[in-house]
Amino acid sequence: MQEQAKSQKILLEEARNTVIARTATSYLELAMVRHSLELLRKQQESAERILGVTQEREKENLELPVAVTKDQLTKARVVQRILQLEGREDELEVFLRSQTGLPENTALEVAPEDLPGSAEQEGANLLAMALQDNASLRVAESDVRAREFRLVGEKRGYYPTLQLVSVYSLLANFNNYDQFFKTFQRHNLNAGVQVQVPLFSAQTKANVALAQVNLDVARTALANKKNEVSAAVRLKTRRLRERDAAKEVARLELQLAQQNVTVLQSQFGEGKVNLRDVERARLDENEKWMAYLDANFQRQQAQVDLLQTAGQLDKVWQ
Repeated sequence: MQEQAKSQKILLEEARNTVIARTATSYLELAMVRHSLELLRKQQESAERILGVTQEREKENLELPVAVTKDQLTKARVVQRILQLEGREDELEVFLRSQTGLPENTALEVAPEDLPGSAEQEGANLLAMALQDNASLRVAESDVRAREFRLVGEKRGYYPTLQLVSVYSLLANFNNYDQFFKTFQRHNLNAGVQVQVPLFSAQTKANVALAQVNLDVARTALANKKNEVSAAVRLKTRRLRERDAAKEVARLELQLAQQNVTVLQSQFGEGKVNLRDVERARLDENEKWMAYLDANFQRQQAQVDLLQTAGQLDKVWQ
């Protein structure tokens, strides 16, 4: 029963870690969404300027109507994405207020940031920590210990038992005991020893066999759980490395787009390119910015997932 009580405490810790993971991920996503909205609103302004230039050129018979339609479609897509992200922003704000117990009218201020430095762990270290701190693994270990205690208890059914027995009686005069016994005492105390020696007990044998089977099942479940946790940590470690690589690719693409905007702005000042080319380059830069923000959030999400599997999530924020 004590081991089962420990298991319940471990499950409570796991529920707490789940709340931490969901809240942290939502906070990081809200920061990403708000940053993306800022970029999209700038992108909307660029799309409007591009559309204005194209419409003017169409009036001068320098552009076909299809070019205007393409620019209108670009602007409409930007507006659609803004509306989608505004809806997601509202959902995340409602969720974070409910998780933190903040009033409905409280403004939420978030800032883009990385997880604490202690969240960075090598794969080998995380694997060792997971085998020690993973909640489901600790529950399985507690279950094995509980079944070991049960088996020991059932085996003790084969041992003789010794009981001290005592009975105290208070006899009443109106029962006429004094007329039937030569000596009569109202207060009586009987004490003795009761010894039971089991010679054959089918029930005890069956209980021991059942306890042994349950213990074997628990040990097998524990071994399987260790394999599952080990595989999960390795998988999520590889996934985190993939997210790192994706973030680096997105960063370089953003850097390239920013350099391209710088070049076009310089050429625009020299009269070599028009405003529409510059604005289109800015649209591409904003797209690369949003791709970088998304790649960074995906990496943070994978990191939180890995830390939760390793049982280190609550320690990061201690």
